[in-house]
Amino acid sequence: MRWDGQRLEAPEQALPGLALRGLVRSVRTPEFEGVTFHEVAARSALNKVHAASKVPFGWTVNPMRGCLHACTYCFARPTHEYLDLDAGRDFETQIVVKTNVVEVLRAELTRRSWRREHVALGTNTDPYQRAEGRYRLMPGIIEALAGSGTPLSVLTKGPLLRRDLPALSAAAEQVPVSVAVSLAVLDPALQQSVEPGTPLPRARLDLVRAIREHGLPCDVLVAPVLPWLTDSTEHLDALLGEIAAAGATGVAVMALHLRGPVKPYYLQWLAREHPALVGRYRRLYGDGAYVPREYGRWLADRVAPLVRRHGLARTALDGGEASSAPSGWRRGVGPSPVDLQPALF
Repeated sequence: MRWDGQRLEAPEQALPGLALRGLVRSVRTPEFEGVTFHEVAARSALNKVHAASKVPFGWTVNPMRGCLHACTYCFARPTHEYLDLDAGRDFETQIVVKTNVVEVLRAELTRRSWRREHVALGTNTDPYQRAEGRYRLMPGIIEALAGSGTPLSVLTKGPLLRRDLPALSAAAEQVPVSVAVSLAVLDPALQQSVEPGTPLPRARLDLVRAIREHGLPCDVLVAPVLPWLTDSTEHLDALLGEIAAAGATGVAVMALHLRGPVKPYYLQWLAREHPALVGRYRRLYGDGAYVPREYGRWLADRVAPLVRRHGLARTALDGGEASSAPSGWRRGVGPSPVDLQPALF
């Protein structure tokens, strides 16, 4: 069955959200069983980052919304609710594709008002999720940004990025280019449980090697660190050792945060897979989204000597105290002081 022959009947009913008035068609294919792709004609490609956000970039481009990686902890899940879809299964199976994103981006980059500020790719959903193999949007995006003199960065879990390494290398001759790979779980069984649609850890380590072989710097984002599951010295030491052996130029380590509907979704997974930890998580996070300061300091103290031992640099992505994000946690809401002893972590 050909992809082009999979137009659904009454596509206007496929998504009730008013944000998708540009819906062109909805597509299903046996290659992606259980997934519907909603192809839209986007009005804009460049997204301005809110001034209050503490990130080292001001603009993003997201060619897709929703993600086949299906990470239980994904912070982008709530964005699907803007489309009148849920942050759970819909986020993983109702994928919005901006099929005209390259053309729109090229037009925006030619505006006199464009100041060629850094543009980040992969900050919401992964631009190299499997569907990119079909849509092939990233080569045009990279070419458009570099051709306009715009610096860019890419963050991904997808080895599909290998396909575009020649394009990224060529872009790096024109503008500053940085690449980062996300890898937080070294154990394949746990990794496939908590992020079932993602490539195995070994594939991502090989991707780091390939990026470095093309002469590009490559940081690794160790995020999220999962309390009681991946925050042990043994796991972090082994993971950072593998990252260093792969040739990574830097590392950022960030603790799990659970905003809005992500928290109950993650806790449902935890109740199925690790029920003994549910109570601990509820005490640790309380009514908030972030780990408390004490956990952040504890994790940072654990990580720092391991990073030094493996000769890795801390990158601009790093959140300081192992990204405890203290501004998102109010005293009196989180765990009681007795629950904040390092032995509990």
